[in-house]
Amino acid sequence: MTAATATIDTAAIDALVGDGPATWDATGRIPLDLLRGLGASGVLAAEVPTRFGGPGAGRLVNGELTAHVGARCSSLRSIMTVQGIAATTVLRFGDRDQRRHYLGRLTGGDLACVAFSEPGAGSDLGGIATRVRPAGAGTGDLLISGEKSWITGAVYADHILVFGRFGDGPDGAVAVVPADAPGVHVEPVRDPLGCRAATHSRVVLDDVRLPAEAILGGGGQALQLLFTVALSYGRMSVAWGCAGILRACLAAATADARTREQNGARIGDHQLIARHLAEIYTAERIATQVCRHAVDRWDAGAPDAAVTAVLAKQVAATHAARGASAAVQVLASRGFTDGHVVARAYRDAKAMELIEGSTEISQLILARHALDTI
Repeated sequence: MTAATATIDTAAIDALVGDGPATWDATGRIPLDLLRGLGASGVLAAEVPTRFGGPGAGRLVNGELTAHVGARCSSLRSIMTVQGIAATTVLRFGDRDQRRHYLGRLTGGDLACVAFSEPGAGSDLGGIATRVRPAGAGTGDLLISGEKSWITGAVYADHILVFGRFGDGPDGAVAVVPADAPGVHVEPVRDPLGCRAATHSRVVLDDVRLPAEAILGGGGQALQLLFTVALSYGRMSVAWGCAGILRACLAAATADARTREQNGARIGDHQLIARHLAEIYTAERIATQVCRHAVDRWDAGAPDAAVTAVLAKQVAATHAARGASAAVQVLASRGFTDGHVVARAYRDAKAMELIEGSTEISQLILARHALDTI
């Protein structure tokens, strides 16, 4: 089975997920055994090559899988995104032994999260203050200290991939930190607006001691390269997840408009409601096509591949936010109940406009690209 032809059994995923998302949203937790099972089946990091225990799915297959999961539950899709970022980072920057070890764990049921942002380094990741430094002469060990904020999936994670500065220089490093290591403190954020069951946490690293082999590729990579690789995967995953949000909204809105009547007619036959349905349908088509375009550019190794990931995330997220709002409008009180698919979509889509680069940051990146290339 090649990467181009690899498939994932989405029916099996649906059977496992069932009616869980509404409950998970209310409780703020996804069952840990479900996440481990999905991880071991390859769903959470589908692009990992078969030689490392993954399904070896291509970007398009993984993208459509991400959209499918995103239509069911954005919190579960968020865990899928961070697991995929972690696997991609290990695959790109780890040495042979690290790839074999960590990817085997991530496709065997272990869970990972990725720690980028800090209180003083959100959109400006160049302001990152977390440091990886030698523990002392003769030990070979390293110490990592810093504070990370709004880290998705940290409460579930066995491994935290921490992005930081390497020593006192300008270069960076990614440390694979065991979540239960001494000096690691995870503090969940209470009552987030969206993606509640994905969990978001403050992570403090207080002189966490690590062996040298926990630093991917030995460290010393350019920070911009580390961020570009990891964030590009994350942006494409979020974009596909937004396409999934729109598919869920379209299904719920059309089902309601097809069966509910007002003034002796289906509400879908009223022109103003029909307009909302048309807008949601159009938004879903646009989001899907911009995601497919980004996949094509990445698969072609195009020089603008990273920018197309930003474009996909920007377009899909803004359309998802508007589409979810329209779906709530169509369903009215039916969609205004916490836990309903469109109520969750309304909150979750707003979060998509903020993560992996806010709408404003994405616009700045796209504007610079236009100024430099057009």
